Amino acid sequence: MKPQVLEEYAARQAALCIQNDTIPDALFREYGVNRGLRDENGVGVLTGLTKISNIVSFRHDQGQRIPCEGELWYRSCNVKDLVGSLGPQEFGFEKAAYLLLFGQLPSAEALEEFAALLGSCRTLPTNFTRDVIMKAPSHDIMNSMTRSVLTLANYDDQAAPGSLDNSLRQCIRLIAEFPMLAVYGYHAYNHYENDQSMYIHRPDPSLSTAEVFLQLLRPDKAYTPLEAKALDTALILHMEHGGGNNSTFTTRVVTSSGADTYATTAAALSSLKGPRHGGANLKVMEMMRDLKTQVPDWSSRSAVEGYLRKLLNKEAFDRSGLIYGMGHAVYSISDPREQVLKAFVRDLALDKGREKDLALYETIEELAPRLIAESRPIYKGVSPNVDFYSGFLYEMLDIPLELYTPLFAVARIVGWSAHRLEELVGAGKIIRPAYMSILR
Repeated sequence: MKPQVLEEYAARQAALCIQNDTIPDALFREYGVNRGLRDENGVGVLTGLTKISNIVSFRHDQGQRIPCEGELWYRSCNVKDLVGSLGPQEFGFEKAAYLLLFGQLPSAEALEEFAALLGSCRTLPTNFTRDVIMKAPSHDIMNSMTRSVLTLANYDDQAAPGSLDNSLRQCIRLIAEFPMLAVYGYHAYNHYENDQSMYIHRPDPSLSTAEVFLQLLRPDKAYTPLEAKALDTALILHMEHGGGNNSTFTTRVVTSSGADTYATTAAALSSLKGPRHGGANLKVMEMMRDLKTQVPDWSSRSAVEGYLRKLLNKEAFDRSGLIYGMGHAVYSISDPREQVLKAFVRDLALDKGREKDLALYETIEELAPRLIAESRPIYKGVSPNVDFYSGFLYEMLDIPLELYTPLFAVARIVGWSAHRLEELVGAGKIIRPAYMSILR
């Protein structure tokens, strides 16, 4: 069959899918079904219990839910305090990973052992890079990573689901290998599709995860302490975010079916790939580039406000009516991750002479909540989320756009692993939600 025949058929028959699969909003209200497992106020339907992390965005007072400053807890540690406890030259990714996986902060000796173990695991099977990553390069690095993860199962003699310690072994290897899968996938694409030089550096096992990522990415393997520290902080903040986010819930669902670690991780990657989940900072960057094109003097506060009003009125950019990077499904008054990351963004902007860009972001951060509140009903506060600044941070680190979501995965694999282990320890029932049929 010619491809064109199939394409024409699909285009024609898609109308039947729309006709027969559309369910009116009124029926969701009639049967009390929450779209996306969230009610009109954005509160999620409880689907499980976890001891791994906690998000605080409201306080309860005499039966009332009162919006409050956001908090993110990894086990028993407030993330703000965790990042703040690190020394100026200290990297925290490995410490936070240990905390999430094992439920407690490591001693100095335990941290040294764990970091060394990750470093020793930063290897891929013989010829894997050549035979798997380089032979089928893709502009979509998330697809490349997913394929690599599934293929790694073929190199594991104990790939099948087994004991808890076997799953832990696999999780630790994947945490160590993810920076390589992401960066090597990008270099293969950049070489074969963009005709650029390809660099396949071997990671230094003595380096932190953030340092390894920059070392693998850059032709000269060079980076500054500030660059590595800023990236390390971003990785910590993206590592985990409660059990209710899409990719983590996917991890729990697939794990509950009895699937192996590789299949579970591939499913989580596929979930994160969706632009509604892992691509938020890309939309922020695209929006900012459009703003600079449409507003000649983007140092003018009134001109920026005019552009933001056009966004909300669906007259600019993608006409979605959204100011990307503003608001969050859970947080109300503030996103604690944004508050932590912004300090490093500011330091990096000053170091790289990007003060004008920083001022633009800060202007939008100040104007957007008021303009959004004026244009539509707000059930909870509106504040910038972590994705508002993370794309700017990655841009200043010269990280290509194709690696923004894969970099998210490099961090979030830790959270996925922790939730997989918790699901295995609980050994509960398969997660099998109910759907109500409305066939007549």
